[in-house]
Amino acid sequence: QVRLLESGGGLVQAGGSLRLSCQASGIKSSINFMAWYRQAPGNQRDLVALISSSDSTNYADSVKGRFTISRDNAKNSVYLQMNSLKPEDTGVYYCKVVTRYSNAWGQGTQVTVSS
Repeated sequence: QVRLLESGGGLVQAGGSLRLSCQASGIKSSINFMAWYRQAPGNQRDLVALISSSDSTNYADSVKGRFTISRDNAKNSVYLQMNSLKPEDTGVYYCKVVTRYSNAWGQGTQVTVSS
């Protein structure tokens, strides 16, 4: 069973930076893609950034130029560097890892950006 452990959330002032980490364990096959989603109170869970097995990336328009997703294949880990944070970036951030045989979500980590 794939398990994801997230870390790095917290409280930061607008304009600040945070780096989220997600490490996967129990991986039995190659990873198709890894991604970060965000869910603000009362909203649906939306894609923030995705990185494929070929290292191609995709970002939500609202975070382009501010967030960077990266991965470490040796550690089965994915990261999200968040710069120039805005209050609207506040929410619970979830890591997602998709392999040939599994589709796993992390428990979520809270990010709060104060104005």
